[in-house]
Amino acid sequence: MSEAAASVPSLADLTTLRLGGPAGELVEVTSEEEAVNAVRTGKPVLVLAGGSNVVIADEGFPGTVVLLRQRGIHVREEGGTVRLTVQAGQPWDEVAAVAVANGWAGIESLSGIPGSAGATPIQNVGAYGQEVAETITAVRAYDRVSDEIVTLPRDACGFAYRTSVFKHNERFVVLSVTFELAVSPLSTPIRYAELARTLGVQAGESAPLADVRETVLKLRAGKGMVLDPSDRDTFSVGSFFTNPVVAADAVEPVRRAAGEPPAWPAPDGMVKLSAAWLIERAGFGKGYGDPASGVALSGKHTLALTNRGTGTTAALLGLAREIQHGVKDRFGVQLHPEPVLVNCSL
Repeated sequence: MSEAAASVPSLADLTTLRLGGPAGELVEVTSEEEAVNAVRTGKPVLVLAGGSNVVIADEGFPGTVVLLRQRGIHVREEGGTVRLTVQAGQPWDEVAAVAVANGWAGIESLSGIPGSAGATPIQNVGAYGQEVAETITAVRAYDRVSDEIVTLPRDACGFAYRTSVFKHNERFVVLSVTFELAVSPLSTPIRYAELARTLGVQAGESAPLADVRETVLKLRAGKGMVLDPSDRDTFSVGSFFTNPVVAADAVEPVRRAAGEPPAWPAPDGMVKLSAAWLIERAGFGKGYGDPASGVALSGKHTLALTNRGTGTTAALLGLAREIQHGVKDRFGVQLHPEPVLVNCSL
């Protein structure tokens, strides 16, 4: 384990937003044992890997920041399935690429998502009709309450839309994740209409894994959702707000205010609405923002709040509040942030 010297780098260097102040202490770990030792001190700890789903205050984090850098993918084939046990610090898109290259189906539509494998169960990462909850069989984690390493089966992970037992909960530190994928040259059934249309297949049909990955990467890049150091539209946490899930009778006021919204059935008779659609129709178009603030909505996608190079976390959260209030005033719908807010709040 290597500890940073007295001069601790800004946490902005460790996040996709490129925002955030200094850490009280910075510790980099490259093994499970080092990770456990780093977080069992009893001090306030912030665990980071890819830094793609966190918004850190301009004041930084006064405790210890633990950087997960342990990597590795262990493969075990069992008939028509394969189990991948992936270390928490492994970059996620490398996992998706390995799966596609080897003919393992189940995470191909999750290609191009920044961040680490260990972060995927925390917010139940999903995109283009797939969620990791569908393929995760177990999460190995350090339980800071019982001071032991535990293995949580899928049913114990509390997976729901963009959340889990691990999110907003300092009890568990994810160490590795096991996925079960199908051995197949074809994808799982394509559920997402835009992806199916671009691939030239019907919803519910499959397509070659490589075609799905290539198409998803192109779609994401067109929305600024693939990291590119030369493109400020990608300096974000991806989707800043989750799609709101509302009672069925809450849809009619939205319909009266702005026409028929994109909507999908949700559990318990609820309805999921498109946050991007609501944001745009509340008056916040692509690129919206005050140039002097250094932050703005992406020029490619209204769900991404971006740092244009001179922004601050305070300015970003100010823009997020403006959008929240605008959508609430227009439609009566409350938007909730998707990323974890560290030492700051909306």
